[in-house]
Amino acid sequence: MIFFRTIVSFILDKGYRDLLITTFIVLSIGTIGYHYIEKWSWIDSIYFCITTLSTVGYGDFTPKTDLGKIFTIFYIIIGIGIILTFINTIYHHYSSRLRKTKKEN
Repeated sequence: MIFFRTIVSFILDKGYRDLLITTFIVLSIGTIGYHYIEKWSWIDSIYFCITTLSTVGYGDFTPKTDLGKIFTIFYIIIGIGIILTFINTIYHHYSSRLRKTKKEN
């Protein structure tokens, strides 16, 4: 139950909501870009964006075109900070809510 309360409180907070929207925009730009530049399917494009920006990078998809490679360079430079900030913020928000819940019990 704490997980769902954490998500709701995260979405209701304006600062967190702005970060969520920014993350969604970055992933959308990448997905659309790879879909049209590399001619990948939508699911392959979002998969590549998430694995690349989360720094997992399995290597099963790589840009083949010069434009795709240039797009990737700028996409990583811009996107990695935003995605890692998003992941870090979620972690800290969840852990603070968990500590707060434990203090209340």
